[in-house]
Amino acid sequence: MNPFTYTKAENVAKAVDEISSHSRAKFIAGGTNLLDLMKVNVMRPSHLVDITHLDLDKIEENATGGLRLGALVTNADTAYHPEVKKRYPLLSKTILAGASAQLRNMATNGGNPLQRTRCYYFYDTATPCNKREPGSGCSAINGFNRIHAILGTSESCIATHPSDMAVALAALEAQVLVSGKKGERTLNFADLHRLPGNTPEQDTNLAPDEIITGYDLPAQGFAQHYTYLKIRDRESYAFALVSVAVGLAIESGSIITARVALGGVAHKPWRVPEAEALLTGKTPTRENFTLLAEAYLQRAQGYQHNTFKIELAKQAIVRALEQASQTKANP
Repeated sequence: MNPFTYTKAENVAKAVDEISSHSRAKFIAGGTNLLDLMKVNVMRPSHLVDITHLDLDKIEENATGGLRLGALVTNADTAYHPEVKKRYPLLSKTILAGASAQLRNMATNGGNPLQRTRCYYFYDTATPCNKREPGSGCSAINGFNRIHAILGTSESCIATHPSDMAVALAALEAQVLVSGKKGERTLNFADLHRLPGNTPEQDTNLAPDEIITGYDLPAQGFAQHYTYLKIRDRESYAFALVSVAVGLAIESGSIITARVALGGVAHKPWRVPEAEALLTGKTPTRENFTLLAEAYLQRAQGYQHNTFKIELAKQAIVRALEQASQTKANP
């Protein structure tokens, strides 16, 4: 591991000052991804700003009738929080589908959606990778790309985003609360992550001095009809080949609102709102779900080893929608 300096921030303003005053500085809280990347020399921060003592460790009501999730609440405490389980069971189920119990006890809400890709070539410093070393090339495009993206790719990168929690937050249309040198701002969760384009080294639209302080969940939590379906190579402690988060609002046998977010298929959680609208006013049938699935994968492009993901994603969407339409609310 390379040498680095370290400070512990006492409040958000101090944390922002610290990150701004050092080049190649990074925030650290749970450290479940950053420390791994530092050990294998993929990330080499010059300075770490410890934010574990900031007052961002609460889950509380917000002004819109939803919940505010503090950035430093652990994934485990979020998943098992009574209000999250009752009002946002999709989020609870999604978090519990990720990582291991030990990791969920350390990982924080702020850090989870900021974890970096699990592309083999990103971790292998002996191979070219535009995300790790801009301009060096993408080894995955003509390499072993079984786990890689089929949507939103570029000639520079075909990596996928690994977070499960991010897929649920995208489906729930959470708001991201951000603080930086220019003050506080809020952005839609859909705008947090970027597609690779020709700058795949930039995972998000956050400025270098900005910190996520929390998420606002809207009042609608789809507690009646939801599911998270994660297809992976083994049942535990594996990243998704394809995952689907679904929230449905159904009244008198008709779908009022449909939210579908895909994981494991792109550089960010993938939504197609115009395809979701195809279900508005429709009955929850396999035929209608299939129409949505075809629309979601219309622009998909497979590579040598991952073309199977296109059909897998279609089948997963239909299955997830069927499960969600039959879900019973928590007692």
